[in-house]
Amino acid sequence: MFFAIFPLCYFFLSGPKEPFFQPQLIDDRVDAGYSIAIGDVDGDGKPDVLLADGRVFAWYRNGDWKKFILAENLGEQDQTCIAARDIDGDGKAEVAVGAGTVYYLERPENPTARWSPIRLHGGSGAHSIRWAEALPGRFHLVVLSLPSESNKANRGPDMKVTAYERPDDPRQEWPQWTVGQSARATHSLGIGRDGQGESVYVSNEAGVQIFHYKKGKWRPGRSRQGQDKGKSLGEVHMGSAGDATPIMAAIEPVHGNEVTVYVPRKEGASLSQADRVVLDEDLHEACALAVADFIGQGRDQVVAGWRKPDKNGRVGIKLYTPFNSLWEAWNISLVDGGDMSCEDLTVADLNNDGLPDIVAVGSDSHNLKIYWNRSE
Repeated sequence: MFFAIFPLCYFFLSGPKEPFFQPQLIDDRVDAGYSIAIGDVDGDGKPDVLLADGRVFAWYRNGDWKKFILAENLGEQDQTCIAARDIDGDGKAEVAVGAGTVYYLERPENPTARWSPIRLHGGSGAHSIRWAEALPGRFHLVVLSLPSESNKANRGPDMKVTAYERPDDPRQEWPQWTVGQSARATHSLGIGRDGQGESVYVSNEAGVQIFHYKKGKWRPGRSRQGQDKGKSLGEVHMGSAGDATPIMAAIEPVHGNEVTVYVPRKEGASLSQADRVVLDEDLHEACALAVADFIGQGRDQVVAGWRKPDKNGRVGIKLYTPFNSLWEAWNISLVDGGDMSCEDLTVADLNNDGLPDIVAVGSDSHNLKIYWNRSE
């Protein structure tokens, strides 16, 4: 475990509860291991793990963690992103995937059989997808597209975020909106609760753009400027410092070495007025991030994973736990410092014990693990 306290005048503070995670390997034959989603696929009331993995989309059944193939070889590109969420209240997750093109997967009567892909019009270059609750009970599939082959400089107007709404018959054309369009190195897509519905957060070279669905359209809200001009933010996730105070965690720059958190210092301040706190500068190709309260602290902690060996020759996952709501001091705990070249991770309470667990996938290490939260 690493231990860090900043500044020195906070040595007298008592430390937060010590987190503890028990790893379980559920697949040691992962191919590319691009991204993870969580959703109840079979409707048994337990969240399952879904994976976008090279040429395959798969799910792992909660309990025995048996693997089932949803779909494979959709188009000529790798199967890079997946989203799962119950959007119609039937207790079963709807699944959408990105394989260059965006597909909605139509559920068979037996969810362990192959699902039927329905291609969505205009959904090309998909890099990241999320289900977002635009209004209470009304969900959109939000898609972040990468630039086309003709725009390899990552600067053109085809860098966009699109939202789709599933019609009653998913084989009919889906209504769609342009959420936002960027000419500056758009990289990641996040969803966060805000008011009546959820907001969409898009990281790029300028910082983070925030969009809200209001009066039938997705509209831009306040943005958070990046720290260094010309360096795009990587993954971003929203969380809480307690007392409804928002925070934003980030990887900087894209696939970079820093883990940061943006914390408002004044009561009622927004993220656009937050201070930037650097939690770590020693990762190598960090590209996995989440926030959650793992230890019942009443405020969120930050978990980050990296995929290439650091200066100590390690790959893995770290957890950053604040001493107070202003992040003036924090502990750094090593969740995994062995064989997890972390490409993606997510957080969910998989066994309904009230404690969020971590699910992570390794690209070079070709493994999928659950880290069961045993913190007391």
